[in-house]
Amino acid sequence: MRYFSRHIDNHLIAWKDSKRRKPLLLRGARQVGKSSAVRELGKRFANFVEVNFDENDLAKEIFENEKSPVEICKQLSSLFGIEIKSGETLLFLDEIQSCLPAIESLRYFYEKIPELHVVAAGSLLEFALGKISSYGVGRINHLFMYPFSFEEYMNAKGKNLLIETYRKSSPGNSIAQPLHKQLLKDLKDFLLLGGLPEVVATYIETDSYLECQKVLDELIVSFEDDFAKYHEHERALNILEVFKSVVRQSNGKFVYEHVAPTVSAYHVKQSLDLLIKAGLVYTVTHSAANGVPVGSEVNPKYRRCMLFDTGVHQRLLDLDIAQILVADDFETVNKGTIAEMFVGHELLKEADSLLKHDLYCWHREVKNANAQVDYIVQIGQKIVPIEVKSGKKGSMNSLHTFMSEKQSNYGIRTSLENFGQLPEIDIYPLYAISNIIKNYNTQLK
Repeated sequence: MRYFSRHIDNHLIAWKDSKRRKPLLLRGARQVGKSSAVRELGKRFANFVEVNFDENDLAKEIFENEKSPVEICKQLSSLFGIEIKSGETLLFLDEIQSCLPAIESLRYFYEKIPELHVVAAGSLLEFALGKISSYGVGRINHLFMYPFSFEEYMNAKGKNLLIETYRKSSPGNSIAQPLHKQLLKDLKDFLLLGGLPEVVATYIETDSYLECQKVLDELIVSFEDDFAKYHEHERALNILEVFKSVVRQSNGKFVYEHVAPTVSAYHVKQSLDLLIKAGLVYTVTHSAANGVPVGSEVNPKYRRCMLFDTGVHQRLLDLDIAQILVADDFETVNKGTIAEMFVGHELLKEADSLLKHDLYCWHREVKNANAQVDYIVQIGQKIVPIEVKSGKKGSMNSLHTFMSEKQSNYGIRTSLENFGQLPEIDIYPLYAISNIIKNYNTQLK
């Protein structure tokens, strides 16, 4: 499969060149492109050694029987017929969750061979880390990876000039209307396809939605097959029920009792926690938003849940693609509040990859006066509310309520509209929502 450049590439190169480099754990859900990104990085080295612990039992035995990193490298060199030499070799330990001693060895690589470049990744890595009391706090670097962002998708399609155009645009400097319409069409495609690398590559190669649907079906089966591996104490069937319920409940608070009558609240919670840990489900938690950090006053009893990819979400809804493609209105594609999902995804994908980030919302439940702001983000020392509209119109009562209660003088609305401004409110088109984070990060440099 052809490799398309990703934002994570720059982070990997920076890690490679850093004098303070430590062994790296590349973390993220299955099928988001972790292995491909490391292989691409491997092209910058004289030698590249990839150890897949799901496929190579002999390599697993080496780590199980040997503690010395120097001796491990000697044996791996003999096994693969490639010299492992500091400064010249990238050692890639893939599917490392299948070999706990290999995870534990990372700290010793840092202590004994700090000059050697070592990257580890795994599809169910988060579960393995929970089984280890200490795997090298302060001795390991971390990077978090997600599916393609909209910008990465546009870059893969060769639409760099369009990217540059909306990156340079702002609420005070709108984009030309013909370009705005083209970007909305590209956004519609992206919401249907999602950002999983295999799907993106298939679409670019075949220009066929049907072929992409087949790929999505195969990926969904593989995700569901993995449920049996998630936890020895939770039934795969319970996890599947919760997985499907996340899709059904994506337009509001996730209610345990709405999952299935056969699954108790306890098992719903257990299954949901596993899906979150696997990176297949993201949560948006209520914050009182009285000050920074925004995550300091949360109420975990109010959480929205959403899948990690809009393509998977749309496919599980089994939408009529033909109807969506011929429809002029965006509401047809917005089943399951896909616009709100997309904005949350983009906020995570544009955030600092060195840290694991959470999403927050604001919710007020008062008789005859409910209010909800879709996202609350911290930009510098300010808390900024973001209201998501799936169309070109819509009231902003909740946004105004929040701004009044919190004495905030700045809010953001994102919709199908072009860039624009209202009193104390900036308008961003959905496809450019990442400008908010990217522009702030640029100002810090």
